[in-house]
Amino acid sequence: MTHGFDKDYWERHWQRGRDGGPGSMGGNPPNPYLAREIGGLGPGTALDAGCGGGAEAIWLASHGWEVTAADISSEALARAAERAAANGVASGVRERVRWVEADLGVWSPDTRYDLVMTHYAHPAMPQLEFYDRIAGWVAPGGTLLIVGHLHTTDSGGHGHHSHGHHGHHGHGHHPPAEASVTSAAVAARLDGTEWEIVTAEEHVRTLSGDGGREVPLYDVVVRATRRG
Repeated sequence: MTHGFDKDYWERHWQRGRDGGPGSMGGNPPNPYLAREIGGLGPGTALDAGCGGGAEAIWLASHGWEVTAADISSEALARAAERAAANGVASGVRERVRWVEADLGVWSPDTRYDLVMTHYAHPAMPQLEFYDRIAGWVAPGGTLLIVGHLHTTDSGGHGHHSHGHHGHHGHGHHPPAEASVTSAAVAARLDGTEWEIVTAEEHVRTLSGDGGREVPLYDVVVRATRRG
């Protein structure tokens, strides 16, 4: 099934997740790759491209980053702001996050950032072109972190795609091929004269799904530093 990942799609997607039950959207912890890849960096300015329920943006803000968190869905941003308000009174999280409703295929920031990251964002534009676009928003010496769905092929040549990240820009089914990539495909878009590839990996992990059943997630993780 092919999806048009436009504003209407994402508004419906997030509205369906307002049930508050296990795995409901906006309630999950931040992606585990975030702390692993970014935890050793000193805080600076960051853009979370396709921030969804805000878990990653809030994590960054709680660690001292000044964060611009952008998403096409007003419903997602409302959920994210609620979460920040509930969790950030003492730590100053609310003051360090700016929520921006934006179509990232059209919108451009007026500055570059020390960190640009995206976790499972599915734009209306081609996935790899989206990664090209957000990479241009990284400042010299800054970091790009991409976490996406892995596109895999079995021995019979059939494509398989990762289940979505429950509580984020994921799906309860296999995302379509156009929303899935490989680490090699992402890394190949980053010119070696301009970028140093720090991480280019593919991982399988599990989350608890409905009824406590284990749901496999097939992930791509690419981190790169812009030379400068």
